[in-house]
Amino acid sequence: MRKTSYIALNFIDTMTILLRQVKIAEAGSPFNGQIKDVVLKDNIIASISDNYTGASDQIIDIPNTYISTGFVDPFVHFCDPGMEHRETLDSGAAAANKGGFTSVFAMPNTNPVIDNKSQVTYIKQHSQDLPIHILPIGALSKKIEGKDLAEMIDMHNNGAIAFSDGLYPVQSTLLFLKALQYVKAFNGVAIQMPIDKSLGSLGLMNEGILSTRLGLPGIPAIAEELIISRDIELLRYTNSILHITGVSTAKGIAMISAAKKEGLQITCSVTPYHLFFTEDDLSDYDTLLKVFPPLRTKLDQQALLKAVEHGIVDCISSHHMPQDWDGKTIEFENAKPGIASIETSFSAINHLLPQLTEAQINSLFSSNARKIFNLQPASIVEGAEAEITLFNKAQTTCLTAKDSKSKSANSPFWDKQLNGKIIGTFVKGKIHLN
Repeated sequence: MRKTSYIALNFIDTMTILLRQVKIAEAGSPFNGQIKDVVLKDNIIASISDNYTGASDQIIDIPNTYISTGFVDPFVHFCDPGMEHRETLDSGAAAANKGGFTSVFAMPNTNPVIDNKSQVTYIKQHSQDLPIHILPIGALSKKIEGKDLAEMIDMHNNGAIAFSDGLYPVQSTLLFLKALQYVKAFNGVAIQMPIDKSLGSLGLMNEGILSTRLGLPGIPAIAEELIISRDIELLRYTNSILHITGVSTAKGIAMISAAKKEGLQITCSVTPYHLFFTEDDLSDYDTLLKVFPPLRTKLDQQALLKAVEHGIVDCISSHHMPQDWDGKTIEFENAKPGIASIETSFSAINHLLPQLTEAQINSLFSSNARKIFNLQPASIVEGAEAEITLFNKAQTTCLTAKDSKSKSANSPFWDKQLNGKIIGTFVKGKIHLN
């Protein structure tokens, strides 16, 4: 019987760590799919071998553990600065790390808005001492008002990873055209959440028979599909780079798939909750499931699941959106949208799609985002900088209020038994085990 060594402390800074008999899940590694002993020394992958017999300060020996390059979440809301009662960079980083993420992209929907280099610098400097990398998304428009372009080149030069108006997608066709042209100057990426605000602006859930029965105003699927169609046309015209996040409809993902086949530089991400839940789960007015874009039909859900399995979807993005108690414990029409889902993102996907290979998991959670957004390359090879996520597909996760690192409690995934567990991460020279 193999001896399993567990670490009592959650956050340990040691010189040399041995990951005993882990299976490597990274297509770019020559060891992909192989079970190896991996030695981490300081911040470097020092050795990859069949049976390491040298000295080590700590041995981590947990059966059936996979290691991937560090997970990346390209769209999270950490509410800092301005809404620290919901989340802070510190609590958001802790929650992300618990969820297996070593890098996240923070939305610009803060107060003040991340629309200039000083706000970008604030995020970058504050995150230096945090356990993960927090990379700011700069606003496309000044104050996220959708009227004038923000100072994107200045923000890019100071470390903004991409550009988006986040929760308030650009409605002006002219402004978004200019934005796509502007980011080409530095090979930047525009991120758009696809909602036409002029359709269903007062909507609370997906428009359909159920919304009528529940007496709730609806948001039609066409509100998403029109924006995706428009932005694809603008992308075709500008030959720029576009990432659409939070796709929720079957037609929307089909249009993106067609644009990819055409050769346009378009990528997309979906959320765990659009894959896990449907509008039917709102029949009891559960405010925890009030989100934008809204939960859609079973047919939409199945189309998204197939798109993930077949590689049409590039990334999984949690759309982590903390809300305080008052924001959710209220009538459905007055409740704030969003789910604090970053801690259960991997487990939800693994639970829904157990047929995904470890290489597909690596692509969805790590390597694709790194390529799309031009992150520093990461690979599991000797001599490479170590930024690693450890996961187990067979173990289970059941997140509770006691276990959560987020400041907010708005998650329908709490107390659900999910197949798949994040064992821990290694990032910035430190290991964190759950």
